[in-house]
Amino acid sequence: MTLRARTRRLDADVDLLAFAGDDGHVFEKAGAGLAGRGRALVLPWPAGDPAAAARRVAEALAAIEVDDEVGVPGTGPVAFGALPFAPGRPGTLVVPAVVAGRAADGTRWITVVEGGEGDDGGPLPDPDAPTAGDLVGPRRRYRQPQRYTVETLHAPERWCELVAAATAAIRAGEMEKVVLARRVDVTTDAPLDRWAVLERLRTTFPGCHIVGIGGFVAASPELLVAVSGDIVRAHPMAGTAPRGGDPASDQRLAASLLASATYRHEHQLTIDMVHDTLLNWCSYVDYEAEPSVVAVANLQHLATRVEGRLSQPAPSVLELVAALHPTPAVAGRPRDRAVAWIAAHEGFDRGPYAGASGWVDGAGNGAWAVSVRCAEIEGATARVYAGNGIVADSDPETELRETRVKLQAMMNALVRP
Repeated sequence: MTLRARTRRLDADVDLLAFAGDDGHVFEKAGAGLAGRGRALVLPWPAGDPAAAARRVAEALAAIEVDDEVGVPGTGPVAFGALPFAPGRPGTLVVPAVVAGRAADGTRWITVVEGGEGDDGGPLPDPDAPTAGDLVGPRRRYRQPQRYTVETLHAPERWCELVAAATAAIRAGEMEKVVLARRVDVTTDAPLDRWAVLERLRTTFPGCHIVGIGGFVAASPELLVAVSGDIVRAHPMAGTAPRGGDPASDQRLAASLLASATYRHEHQLTIDMVHDTLLNWCSYVDYEAEPSVVAVANLQHLATRVEGRLSQPAPSVLELVAALHPTPAVAGRPRDRAVAWIAAHEGFDRGPYAGASGWVDGAGNGAWAVSVRCAEIEGATARVYAGNGIVADSDPETELRETRVKLQAMMNALVRP
């Protein structure tokens, strides 16, 4: 089967979340990004070597014929994915049949991949003359749930014991840091409306990457890596504090976060890992001299922007994802020891939580976020995740309280009275 991607400029504006509809894919921040519907091609992310998997995806996208009259990152064929946390675990990426894009400068486009299937197996839109209906995805009528059951996978006391075990392992020299996660399961008496959840996340977290890929939803503040032409960017975050109830208390908490030697050290280790990894593909990489504090609805994070210029031949953004993921901010360090400790002790498969989610085009451009502040929705159930970095002097009760704050952000989007 020969696939052909046709991209044309859009004169009309497009709401990417509305374009994706109930079951499509979306990755946007502040109104800019991509959304897709239907399935033209499903690309495996096989178990084993993530770098080899990234190269195979690049080859598959390059094999699609392209007729592109716009020529900016995100045009032509695009694959979306929410890759798992565990290195070497299998996953899939999807090339939608129809994709809409909106750049930060207002440029808009639509891409149709011919030779695959449309939204429902029906006819594809004409990219040269899309109708208003072509720019809105299907929406079903959902009944508002009236009953919710919330259950933690492990009792809070059990999780505190796990934190204590991790601190003991760190003090014994088994590792320097490990990121431990909690999972909360939400069950309702009616199917959950994924579109409505994403709309609430977009309203509550306007500065975050809003991600909807299949049943996976997220509002992530952290950019793992993005490629646009020969420019690569990342925005690593490590170090978290709560928001206060007013601007003055916010400022005090932010100042304490910036002044914390522990948080600054943890943050610098993540920056160094991102910088040193990207440098293997770049003529130069630089980062801000001082971190800033990024505030979202309920938390504040230490963050530093990283930017570099890729050497030629430039890698696909997916090759950089494979090299960077998982960072110390979601796994720990040394990475292999921390990942092994998580697998042996955490007690559940994280799936896409703390993985990477985003998109890649046929030229290797793309943007991928760290998959935090997220949930997996399946019918009337949702799995919600949150994690904390544990070091030698971590206090279990304090870490438990912080996970509750993180979990509440997604719970507010899921549970509506």
